[in-house]
Amino acid sequence: MKIVLVCFAGMSTSLLVTKMKKAAEERGLQVQIEAVSTADMRESLEGAQVVLLGPQARYMLGEVREAVDGSVPVEVIDSKLYGAMDGAGVLDLAMSLGA
Repeated sequence: MKIVLVCFAGMSTSLLVTKMKKAAEERGLQVQIEAVSTADMRESLEGAQVVLLGPQARYMLGEVREAVDGSVPVEVIDSKLYGAMDGAGVLDLAMSLGA
């Protein structure tokens, strides 16, 4: 499963991606997870099965949904999960959307 996280610079989400990958590894899940900036997101959407937006990129929800033409679930990460850098919780969200 390919999961794309979108935020402003792609940096603040990098730590979250690391934690998500660790949680996936502990569960034996085969996932590809990447963080991208809002500026570079279109190039990274190909093959994505789930797209998650950082709370700070919430305003792009409609644009991202349009970019994937409704073929991929797109959601905003809950600010509590994001603020806590809860990799396992965000992975759970992604898996529930992509199942």
